Amino acid sequence: MPLSSLPAEGAAPAVPYLDHLREESARFRELLAGAAGSEHVPTCEEWRADDLLWHLADVQWFWGEIAERGLTSHAEVRGLEARRPARPAERSALLAHFDQSTERLQRALAAHDPSTELWMWHVDHSAGYISRRQAHEALIHRIDAELTVGSERSPVDCRLAADGVDEALRVMRGFPVEYALESRPLGPSVTLAVVDGFHSWTVTPVHVTGVDPDGDRWDERRLAVADGPDDASAAEVAGTAGDLDCWLWNRPPHGEITRSGDPAALALVDEVVGSAVT
Repeated sequence: MPLSSLPAEGAAPAVPYLDHLREESARFRELLAGAAGSEHVPTCEEWRADDLLWHLADVQWFWGEIAERGLTSHAEVRGLEARRPARPAERSALLAHFDQSTERLQRALAAHDPSTELWMWHVDHSAGYISRRQAHEALIHRIDAELTVGSERSPVDCRLAADGVDEALRVMRGFPVEYALESRPLGPSVTLAVVDGFHSWTVTPVHVTGVDPDGDRWDERRLAVADGPDDASAAEVAGTAGDLDCWLWNRPPHGEITRSGDPAALALVDEVVGSAVT
């Protein structure tokens, strides 16, 4: 079973996602409220500080709409574009839009049982999964904000970060195993180990092809993921949960990540991890 899979319907999540969403969003806001707005975002080359602020405000507005209105179908969600606010020109209005968006998102998600069905692009169509995803989104962009303003990096909660590693591997870098897609191994497996949480995963770079139930065609390199170590792994990547989470999101780790074993196997994993995410 994955480290942080959402539990059975009706059960409380293993990680307090809404608490983390609130805390990370507040820290993000605090950092960027004190910025000029024109600072370069080193982790998102084309962005300035106000672009980062607008991005998270817009993301939280979107998911707040879905949660508050209880949207469950793709057709309903397509209609949100007509309601989407334009980016405010004034910085004070941009901050106000973020405040309104994050408050509503947190309130709307808190009002739902985690098992409540809501529209989601992922195979898990639940309020609990949206809470999970948005907690990680806020965490990573909080790190972006710290790097943007040159602030000292705040600690990352180990459980949230380990859950983020699982999320990054299975969703961002993996592929939906529920779909009838073909996956061809490209090389040997590699173990990823969390040194402050004593958890590990085995990942194998694969070439995924096929057509999913939405009609989207797959032809790309991804990771096949298994829980736990594998004695047959050709290499290992190890670090704290926070550092591995940053690495998988293409953000600079705060500490050291150690790499050992077959360089070619590590290079194949790096190729998959190096694909862009925002």
